[in-house]
Amino acid sequence: MSSVPVQSDRTGGDLPAASELERLVEQALASAQAEGATAAEAGASVADGLSVSVRGGEVETVEYQRDRSLAITVFIGQRTGSAATSDFRDEAVQDTVAAACRIARFTAEDPYAGLADAELMAREVPDLDLYHPWGLDAEAAIERALACEHAARADERITNTEGAGVNAHAAVSTYGNTHGFLQTVHGTRHGIDCAVIAGHGDHMQRDFWYTVARAPEDLESPEAVGRRAAERTIARIGADQIATTECPVLFVPEMARSIVGHLVGAVRGSALYREATFLAGRRGEQLFPEFVRIHEQPHLPRAMGSCAFDREGVATAPRDLVSDGVLRDYVLDSYSARRLGMETTGNAGGVHNLTLEPGDEDFEQLLARMGTGLVVTEMMGMGVNMVTGDYSRGAAGYWVENGRIAQPVQEVTVAGTLERMFAGIVAIGSDLDTRANIRTPSVLIDRLTVAGS
Repeated sequence: MSSVPVQSDRTGGDLPAASELERLVEQALASAQAEGATAAEAGASVADGLSVSVRGGEVETVEYQRDRSLAITVFIGQRTGSAATSDFRDEAVQDTVAAACRIARFTAEDPYAGLADAELMAREVPDLDLYHPWGLDAEAAIERALACEHAARADERITNTEGAGVNAHAAVSTYGNTHGFLQTVHGTRHGIDCAVIAGHGDHMQRDFWYTVARAPEDLESPEAVGRRAAERTIARIGADQIATTECPVLFVPEMARSIVGHLVGAVRGSALYREATFLAGRRGEQLFPEFVRIHEQPHLPRAMGSCAFDREGVATAPRDLVSDGVLRDYVLDSYSARRLGMETTGNAGGVHNLTLEPGDEDFEQLLARMGTGLVVTEMMGMGVNMVTGDYSRGAAGYWVENGRIAQPVQEVTVAGTLERMFAGIVAIGSDLDTRANIRTPSVLIDRLTVAGS
């Protein structure tokens, strides 16, 4: 068994050097070919993390995470087998490869199986500035979490707390395949969150806030997160149902993200080749108003979804999923692309900084444009049918009259169809939320059914 060189990052431990993971992947690939595989791909990763949570001014949890894995997929002709291990010893790697090959020999042939085409592999891997370890020990993390919660509870209207948390994570991962592709990526992800309660008895309200970033200096301060959580919670005091109506609906950025997420689900390759989506065969059609653009930006420095290649080693590139309101492309990996007679879009593993292009109006201007309607700040349930596009989800937020928030709202249902929602977008805000892989501003839709009392 070889030794494991390390590089110190203080984020919950030490990560192995890239050369060690690359050696493991190369060993796995060589073993697969020796076992009779005609092609193979392997990925190795190690992740370290520190997470702390506090509640009521007391430490609730302190957790250190250390996860590692090696996964191998082999192809024997058109037969596929996969296996994984967390044991990096040479003999364990060999056993894992042998297990994958045994599985492949017993599976049925699949004419669409195989590695992504060699010519699509990433040839240049730019530095996307994704690795910023946080030199944070448990004591410092606890101090920040306590400061966050204390700031949230400074207002006497906050009557209880669900706690505050601070986390810091770092990971290194290597992917390689028998095309000769071998690359290693380092990344970090840090966050602070807080959730508090206002009111008493049957009139309690809860809300939260969080910040997340690749680099600790890009996070909001613990105090700012706590204050924002308190402000959001206090604003919901007195929430009630409204009468059932049809009206404009304004989705705040973190809720608008789910709408774009539903689009991604409807144009994902697996849904398309199964014909389990209302958007099958709709590429090239006008789905949105002409001002709507939804595009991938995979090479943004420090962004949460940035990557130079997907999980198959395919080079990523900026591209439009929707432009001028027209669906320009799908979301495909190599397998689904072959099933559809198309080429992969470099989306094995998902989309990369998929961005709904912001507009020029801020949130107050969107309220003024809406006039009277519902602002949605929270959604519950999974009432979306991708086959038909029918949409029905529980919601909470604020009722707006004459362009101003009139009252908080809870226990209503927002209903319509995704196709009608896409076509009914009348404005997009300037308030882009960059905290996730799908990046969205606020979205105003002209009319949906809001079911209440």
